[in-house]
Amino acid sequence: MPEQHPPITETTTGAASNGCPVVGHMKYPVEGGGNQDWWPNRLNLKVLHQNPAVADPMGAAFDYAAEVATIDVDALTRDIEEVMTTSQPWWPADYGHYGPLFIRMAWHAAGTYRIHDGRGGAGGGMQRFAPLNSWPDNASLDKARRLLWPVKKKYGKKLSWADLIVFAGNCALESMGFKTFGFGFGRVDQWEPDEVYWGKEATWLGDERYSGKRDLENPLAAVQMGLIYVNPEGPNGNPDPMAAAVDIRETFRRMAMNDVETAALIVGGHTFGKTHGAGPADLVGPEPEAAPLEQMGLGWKSSYGTGTGKDAITSGIEVVWTNTPTKWDNSFLEILYGYEWELTKSPAGAWQYTAKDGAGAGTIPDPFSAGQGAPRRCWPLTSRCGWIRSMSGSRVAGWNTPRNWPTSSPRPGTS
Repeated sequence: MPEQHPPITETTTGAASNGCPVVGHMKYPVEGGGNQDWWPNRLNLKVLHQNPAVADPMGAAFDYAAEVATIDVDALTRDIEEVMTTSQPWWPADYGHYGPLFIRMAWHAAGTYRIHDGRGGAGGGMQRFAPLNSWPDNASLDKARRLLWPVKKKYGKKLSWADLIVFAGNCALESMGFKTFGFGFGRVDQWEPDEVYWGKEATWLGDERYSGKRDLENPLAAVQMGLIYVNPEGPNGNPDPMAAAVDIRETFRRMAMNDVETAALIVGGHTFGKTHGAGPADLVGPEPEAAPLEQMGLGWKSSYGTGTGKDAITSGIEVVWTNTPTKWDNSFLEILYGYEWELTKSPAGAWQYTAKDGAGAGTIPDPFSAGQGAPRRCWPLTSRCGWIRSMSGSRVAGWNTPRNWPTSSPRPGTS
């Protein structure tokens, strides 16, 4: 995104700042735009000096492989499970379990990967830095990382953020009944933002990356600036299932995933948890990089109700995927194929689906009370699963029957 901004010259008088002796003494500009904005076509050599040793707080002699090998993995797992099942009042856990949030965090760390130039992915723990930490698609993942801070603090240099983010996702899957292929440690943290080209757009959710009918610019994979993959309401927020299917196949292909892997990710990932769109999206504050200092590195502070728990707003979609949101099973597909769906909008105004004629009322648990509701689906999941249905007679033969779906990951690394 552009670095250019007007020179900072505005001052605040001591009287206006309650007599602060520091504020109000700046008389001349001290900041200006970036050189890359003045000469956008010049060769950028910063990529040759990324993550230099001088910026690494561990020092040049630090051997992460040796350090992480000393960890008691069973003890680490117990520590993460305790965090997952201990709801915090500052960000209450849906259904008393942060597992679905941690799965989303891990997937969004890995999901930036693209095949054209091999950039992105979970290595390096780049989700900690701008712009990824402030992408609209990563809303509320600042809370997930903050929840894990006690674990990171306990293990210190023995455990990188890059490993912790992904391992927390694995632990979440296992704690809810999914059998993984294990885990490989060894992701070394980077200590500054990566010089990755994420697109030419200067606004969140811009899509100038397309040309022609729907030709996506290389090396990009995501459909809009600030998204991990596709728009959750359809292309540019337009609820067109066939157009969404085109975006899904192309985007996931660019992330090195075939149709079977894409189907497994979509269905498996949305077996757990819920989305958040309790109220108007315009009541949500700025992302972490634009948030005021007093928010201490967090962003997206909402003024809707309590701003948390039942009042939380993240994607703007308000959906509970299954009637067992903290358990690994095939209920996602059973519900998908068991009802007819109609288009509606969430309280935040986002496109989603609900079961027709009130079908299934009383089957979906409320995350913070004993109440039950009717099944709801967000638009992309219906369109994506419409795409899954279209595949079920060919590439994924038999997968339109829930009992035929695998109960563990299709191959190592896809979870």
